[in-house]
Amino acid sequence: MNRDEIIKLINDCEKNVENEFNNVDKICEINTFKILDAFKKSKVSEIHFNSTTGYGYNDIGRDVIEEVYSSVFKSESALVRNQFISGSHALTVAFFGILRPGDTFLCISGTPYDTLHEVIGLTENKSSLKSFNINYEQIDLINDDFDYTKIEEYIKMKKYKLIHIQRSKGYSLRKSITIEKLKKVIEFIKSIDKDIIIMIDNCYCELTTNIEPIEVGADIAVGSLIKNLGAGIASNGAYIVGKKELVELCAERLTLPGEGMEVGPSLGANKDILKGLFFAPSVVASSLKIAILTSKVMEKLGYDVEPKYNDKRCDIVQNIIFNNEQDLIKYCQGIQSGSPIDSNALPIPTDMPGYTDKIIMASGSFTQGSSIEISCDGPIRVPYIAYQQGGLTYESGKYALIEVVDYLLNK
Repeated sequence: MNRDEIIKLINDCEKNVENEFNNVDKICEINTFKILDAFKKSKVSEIHFNSTTGYGYNDIGRDVIEEVYSSVFKSESALVRNQFISGSHALTVAFFGILRPGDTFLCISGTPYDTLHEVIGLTENKSSLKSFNINYEQIDLINDDFDYTKIEEYIKMKKYKLIHIQRSKGYSLRKSITIEKLKKVIEFIKSIDKDIIIMIDNCYCELTTNIEPIEVGADIAVGSLIKNLGAGIASNGAYIVGKKELVELCAERLTLPGEGMEVGPSLGANKDILKGLFFAPSVVASSLKIAILTSKVMEKLGYDVEPKYNDKRCDIVQNIIFNNEQDLIKYCQGIQSGSPIDSNALPIPTDMPGYTDKIIMASGSFTQGSSIEISCDGPIRVPYIAYQQGGLTYESGKYALIEVVDYLLNK
């Protein structure tokens, strides 16, 4: 199949997903209005772009950002900082901020993402939660839904300080967790024990619907700014939103007890964080459209995909299951070739910090590791799945898809 034939195939598939694209546009509009209402409510002004250094006392821009995030998420408080290295770092801060030696926490969405294994102690590490005598237990999903029987059994049998739910699939075969499923399980848990803290890993899921986890009863939610909410503009950072007392505990873990949210210089990041949030609904919409089109095209070419193009989506991740190592590698190399930065680089599987398998990763992005920009990665293990996400603009994502198909069929 030559390049003209590839473009025709993709254009034909594009015509078949118009209804799905229209639904994405409706969500984008709702979330844009929500964010603009939050900006207006907090009276965001040019003065809030100013920066602080050193201790970061009286950083009014940083403070207004956290006020805006609280409005968007309907939370009591928010911690939005460029001192967070990643979403996994923010989750780690939340775990260590809230949990104490002797506490037990329970994950009800299966094994968490690979980068948390050493944090929890699933993989031995002298700095893990396990090394501080914080215990971990896990309940796997059943048919992509929560195991309500086991959840009830566990909660009635033992006192858990916190329940952790990872919405996005991570490097797994399961489906990501919709906001409807999240609402149902939170109500179920709270009906048994209202005091359990429910913490949500919201990475990749923000703004894919018009409702966020705090609105359906979660106590705390965590995510990254180099994913959905940074829109490719914020160059680093993460957020924690939720109940005020919990957010303050997290802040005192990130900085130090007694100072918490009062310190932390913004170092010139305020404008980019605000601008990123402003653009986020549009960029998330572009990413969702690219995921939908990719699903349709790859299924047309005979590959197994998840979600299907017309499935309801709750994150920006698109899986393509190859069942062979070579096609996974070629797919990622095609994404890299179609990226704006380092398009001449050739990704190869390699060891990476926090992962047990070799990882193939394509990320020709303006911000290192940014997964709201078109990117794709996957562990070199059976069944050899590509996890694609992002697309700052729909057109650039479509260009990358053309490159991908060319690589798979012709290279």
